[in-house]
Amino acid sequence: MKNRALKEIKVLLVEDEENLARLLKDAIGDNFHSFIVAVDGVEGLELFKKTKPDIVITDIMMPRLSGLDMAKEIKQISPKTPIIILSAFSEKEKLFSAIDIGITKYFLKPFDPDEVLEYIGAITPKLGKKSIKLGDGFIFNKGTSSLYKNDRYVPLSKNETKFLALLLEGKNRVVDDNEIKESLWGEEVSDERVRTFIRRFRAKTSKKLIKNVKGVGYQLSFNES
Repeated sequence: MKNRALKEIKVLLVEDEENLARLLKDAIGDNFHSFIVAVDGVEGLELFKKTKPDIVITDIMMPRLSGLDMAKEIKQISPKTPIIILSAFSEKEKLFSAIDIGITKYFLKPFDPDEVLEYIGAITPKLGKKSIKLGDGFIFNKGTSSLYKNDRYVPLSKNETKFLALLLEGKNRVVDDNEIKESLWGEEVSDERVRTFIRRFRAKTSKKLIKNVKGVGYQLSFNES
């Protein structure tokens, strides 16, 4: 299953069974922006606070801190984060507690990794990723600093990403040459270098994406629909 929107998603898997964790990561991990693995609930909670994943997948029974106890703490920090439970059939009665916590979905072991991937793909549009619709069909994801055109990833250099972020600080923001020089190079460079940079950026993206405000600077165009 190919779903380009998954490339914006960060997943945290909390599983103490090393073989199962490796199997799941190998099977579906490459579909996501990142797929991080923790070995128990304590490490899972630490990584959740550090990496701020969009989705958590967790086993129930683990050393130090169970998946359900970890889920309770995560829901206190981030109530809207979807949590998927992996459960052995013998633990099925514990899933009643999961309902009270607000678990989004559970899968009984053994499960098909493709079913997990399909489910995550189904809920991805509801995750409220920070995607901004720009002009000429472009979309910029602030969470991953990624630019897309018609679902096609547009690779940007470090300075090109900085430039977009600078323009995105305000919807109608206009930046002049001096601000671009300071933000991108941190030093005085020639006006010609700035013009060359803008020209190449437009060639890579679109002439319609960056507007030239005569005598002032540059401004992003947005999709007003």
